[in-house]
Amino acid sequence: MVRIGLYSEDRKLLPILSSALGHEFQVQLEPSEDEITKKLSRGEWDVVVLDLDSNHPLVKERTAACKRIVGSQGSCVVMADDGLRGTAEELVRLGAYSYLRKPPSVRELRAIMRRVHERCLLRQDHDDVRNAAEEINSCDQMIGSNPQMLQVYDLVRRVASLNASVLVAGESGTGKELIARAIHNLGAHSLRPFVAVCCGAIPETLIEAELFGHEKGAFTGTVGAREGHLEQAGEGTLFLDEIGELSPATQVKLLRVLQQREFSRLGSNKLIPLRARLIFATHADLSELVAQGKFRLDLYYRINVMKITAPPLRERVEDIPQIAMHFLRHYTQIYQKRVDDFEPGAMALLQAYSWPGNVRELENVIQRAIIVTSGKTISEEDLPGNIQDETLVSIADFQPSNSFESRLRDYKVKLAEAAVREHNGNKTLAARSLNISRAYLHRLIRQADEDPTMPQESMDAGTA
Repeated sequence: MVRIGLYSEDRKLLPILSSALGHEFQVQLEPSEDEITKKLSRGEWDVVVLDLDSNHPLVKERTAACKRIVGSQGSCVVMADDGLRGTAEELVRLGAYSYLRKPPSVRELRAIMRRVHERCLLRQDHDDVRNAAEEINSCDQMIGSNPQMLQVYDLVRRVASLNASVLVAGESGTGKELIARAIHNLGAHSLRPFVAVCCGAIPETLIEAELFGHEKGAFTGTVGAREGHLEQAGEGTLFLDEIGELSPATQVKLLRVLQQREFSRLGSNKLIPLRARLIFATHADLSELVAQGKFRLDLYYRINVMKITAPPLRERVEDIPQIAMHFLRHYTQIYQKRVDDFEPGAMALLQAYSWPGNVRELENVIQRAIIVTSGKTISEEDLPGNIQDETLVSIADFQPSNSFESRLRDYKVKLAEAAVREHNGNKTLAARSLNISRAYLHRLIRQADEDPTMPQESMDAGTA
């Protein structure tokens, strides 16, 4: 139904327009300019009809009011008699959609009302798309320029426009849901729902009802019908996290849904077409679960059409400063604290830590540091003890002697230095080539810097 606001003091005009337009249109009379403006700002009307009468005693004031209304709202139609034709044409030049001669023909009136309403809908769709794009850009939390992350961005862009199943793999806390949301936001149905479900958090006895929905009386305790997540997602995206936690029975039913592209609620035989795109995620090695008989091979092939792996934080240490600053800005606003930056020593500790909890752990550490700090920068003392302890070099490990342990240590240091030189000072790549953590590489190089018995070449290499 098209909602029309009629700006007029002629109460006889309301029933005439309502009868002429029919049930498809709803017309409301409003003689006050202020009320017209308020209702337009609240979106209560789709179209405004401005009634101009040359016999009105305050015709100049009414004309000025119409100009103000047109200036704030483009979906206006001017209806005027022959005496105000020039004024009506001026209002059209100012932004009104069209001009109708008073009294208008019913056919012309209906046609113009439909056209101006369609124009309004097209403008609204454009605004929705623009706002959604702005929201995507402002809420995008995927951060980093590491080569592995650049590859993730590229795969996200490639698969976003395709309605293909995607498997997002990676350790816990690496941002698998962020990748899924990026795929959804960049796709054609970004304005549709994004429904996230953690399969491991739902009891096995309820998982089927949660996914497929149920009818009234489908099982004990149901008091009414309920849509499942497959139905709730509509034409949007259903994100199934920890897909490896599904029971064998649920795996069979999900496989059938993927094959047939339809499903039914529990307690019903009515088939519902699957319109949503499915994105899956897991921290487990699904191929290993298949080998153990815990995950169906045919389902694995169905969901593993496109695989995107979220790299762990320890493999993209160069991104840590940028991610840490993002969380610093975010939580200082939440906690209303003035904390501007990290001290160099604190950032060095963050980059040397192995991060078993990945980005989620880093987020928690930054939160805690903001809470406990008393200064305007995060210092080493503001970080948790485990981060400080892991990066400290134990004196007991490096007693200067001619023992076998000392010579073995020196050999390890030389290997570390050679790897750093080979990778042009990139310690992350150097650690990866030696199959050791970056934190351990730092310990070796730091020992070379601090040991006066080491050759000068070693000390220089340690500063690369």
